[in-house]
Amino acid sequence: MKQINAKASKNWVTISVTLLLSACASTANQAPVVERSHDVIKEVPVVTPETPAAKTVVDNRPTYTVKRGDTLLRIAFELGLNYRDIVAWNNLSNPNDIKVDQVLYVGPPDAQGVAKATPITSTANIEVRNLTPINPSTNKTSPRGDKRAYSEATLAEMQKSEQNAVASTGNNTVAKAEVAAVKPVEKAPEKSAIESIEWAWPTEGKIVASFDDVRVKGVQIAGKSGQDIYASAPGKVIYEGNAMRGYGNIVIIKHANNYLTAYAFNKTNVVREGQPVSKGQKIAEMGNTDTDSVKLHFEIRQAGKPVDPMKLLPAR
Repeated sequence: MKQINAKASKNWVTISVTLLLSACASTANQAPVVERSHDVIKEVPVVTPETPAAKTVVDNRPTYTVKRGDTLLRIAFELGLNYRDIVAWNNLSNPNDIKVDQVLYVGPPDAQGVAKATPITSTANIEVRNLTPINPSTNKTSPRGDKRAYSEATLAEMQKSEQNAVASTGNNTVAKAEVAAVKPVEKAPEKSAIESIEWAWPTEGKIVASFDDVRVKGVQIAGKSGQDIYASAPGKVIYEGNAMRGYGNIVIIKHANNYLTAYAFNKTNVVREGQPVSKGQKIAEMGNTDTDSVKLHFEIRQAGKPVDPMKLLPAR
């Protein structure tokens, strides 16, 4: 009976172990676990590169506002300018088509210094140099020292070499000092270097109207019809014609030091615009265009401002 129970118990243990091993060999199909609490997409800030500031252009050119009755020739004459320059500075397609209250540039693009500021956007390719020059006497790279066996002869030779080097340096310093002392001092240019003008009378005749800066902005000289009129100083003709009301046939010459001369009421002009003229050269013949008698209206202007010709012309 005991043998039967022992055998049964042994079989039961075998079955239990077999079932347990089978259970361990099988894999449970578990649902995947997803941690949602950490599944968050963070917004990454977008960093845009700094764009360089745009170029700053400051136009400081002088300007003139057109008034009623103005013409381009009159404006140029009053300001001591060449009307063709005003045309170019303002890109005018028709010099006769200017309007009241129109603002005109009366100076070149670089007049009064047109400031242009350009920012530095990168430091690449910029060479960096040491501002303190290297002194060769304190920064030796050669000759390198060599080891020599000590002896009285070697010591004497080294001392002699040092004395010669000191003497040579002293001589060079004295020589440089002498050269610096002999160098002449450069003189600054003198103010009198500005070109002076020797004026001459434009024609012969009696003065019938003097300068008053209101009605007569020059002098008027009576004469005969066809009488020669001459350039009062060397220069260049910047206008000749009859488009300036109140002046008749007129010749305008530009001279050094921002001077202009005007010769009006002419019968005939014998020079052309752009032509260089010399002092005393015939430029016109006296007449009475746009006036009541035969005479020359003569003006001198500096930077557009009328100047009394009697203060510049020689005595006669």
